[in-house]
Amino acid sequence: MKTYSATPKDIEHRWFVVDASGMVLGRLATEVAKILRGKHKPMFTPHMDTGDFVIVINASKVKVTGRKAEQKEYFRHTGYMGHELYTPFATMLAKHPERVIEKAVYGMLPKNALGRGKLRNKLRVYSGADHPHVAQQPTPLTFKTAEAK
Repeated sequence: MKTYSATPKDIEHRWFVVDASGMVLGRLATEVAKILRGKHKPMFTPHMDTGDFVIVINASKVKVTGRKAEQKEYFRHTGYMGHELYTPFATMLAKHPERVIEKAVYGMLPKNALGRGKLRNKLRVYSGADHPHVAQQPTPLTFKTAEAK
């Protein structure tokens, strides 16, 4: 028996919409990354783009656990010596809530051309409840949460 490897003609991409309001950032990002890579499909092939499109709405209502809201910082560098910039989580969530989810999902994707392409082309994040992808007829996606304690 041969090992199955998906080919471009076998792959069918679907659209999903995820409501991020009240969800924990890391748990949301892992599930979104899994769908972007296509690991939820039986035909998953690591070197092919078998993933689906994901629309994340209500990004401004995502939450974090513990003291991450006060302690988490986002790092970036301008390219000049000593010019490190640290943006607190609360500021980033207030100004650019889309970037919070994009950076969390980016950390869970492979660091190669395939991973960057999935992030750029297949992930759409919106801070509000409206999105312009109604024509694609996205399927609502819900995840099990561990908050039933």
